[in-house]
Amino acid sequence: MLENPVWAALSGPQACFAEASGDAARYQPDVSPFCAVADLGDPAAWTDLATLTDRAFLTGPSIRPPAGWEQVRAVPGVQMAGHGMTGVPDDEAVPLTETDVPEILDLVERAQPGPFGKRTVELGRYLGIRHEGRLIAMAGERFRLPGWTEVSAVCTDPAFRGRGLGARLTMAVAAAILERGDLPFLHVTAENLGAIRLYERLGFQVSHQVVFASFRLV
Repeated sequence: MLENPVWAALSGPQACFAEASGDAARYQPDVSPFCAVADLGDPAAWTDLATLTDRAFLTGPSIRPPAGWEQVRAVPGVQMAGHGMTGVPDDEAVPLTETDVPEILDLVERAQPGPFGKRTVELGRYLGIRHEGRLIAMAGERFRLPGWTEVSAVCTDPAFRGRGLGARLTMAVAAAILERGDLPFLHVTAENLGAIRLYERLGFQVSHQVVFASFRLV
């Protein structure tokens, strides 16, 4: 499942957020931009995807689209899994809900953690840390598949970086995932070596080389 996590999520625990057609699915656009096909090597699945969208954002170990689709952009990344790790709750981390979305989107704009929509918070539990009432750091759950939940949107306001807030929130989110019986995993761009080293210190290990890629119909 970790080799095709978006499909595992959209065809499983997060099917309620999916727009689906045959062997293709995507998140509702205001939830997340990610799409998926059951088999990245199956042209018929990509034909199903074309009934949902003419532009697709996917992730997987290797993505070679069939004729009719062209790659627009690709960013190398790594997937890291938390086999055998232990999370740590954080008393300063407060739950974030739909009422916090304006502040969340403002932090996302400042910190640039990656794709985040106005309904992304509905995918799982999000936690934040505030300073003098202002949201300065957050992390939460995005893809949820059987037995696994992704830690995502780990970000800190640039003015407050270097204080370990991202690490604390990662461990707090992981603690809740482990408590309900799932294992945590996450994604990070391959060039972000500092983050990879940090996640390794927290107990994550690289499980797959992946790519984050966007495609369009031609």
